[in-house]
Amino acid sequence: QVQLVESGGGLVQPGGSLRLSCEARGGSVGVATLGWYRQAPGKERELVATIASEGDTNYADSVKGRFTISKDKHWNTAYLQMNNLKPEDTAVYYCNYHFTTQYDFWGQGTQVTVSS
Repeated sequence: QVQLVESGGGLVQPGGSLRLSCEARGGSVGVATLGWYRQAPGKERELVATIASEGDTNYADSVKGRFTISKDKHWNTAYLQMNNLKPEDTAVYYCNYHFTTQYDFWGQGTQVTVSS
């Protein structure tokens, strides 16, 4: 069992920045694909970014050039650096740890609100 502990959400003005963290307790970020997803009110959960075990990254078109996903094996933590935030980035952001179909875990979610 892997427990994902997320932090870093909050309220920020348009154009601002936030960094989300996701600590994986009970599993190594070095062997799994870590991902960030988000769900806005009334919408389905969508992919934001992923980072594979070997470090390859993938981003949704809507965040390319503004968001950066990374991981730190020493701290066993994945990060999502979000710059130039827009109101449409407002959502609950969820961390995902994927090793196999059966070994797939989600964090509890952290709220990001972009508003003036």
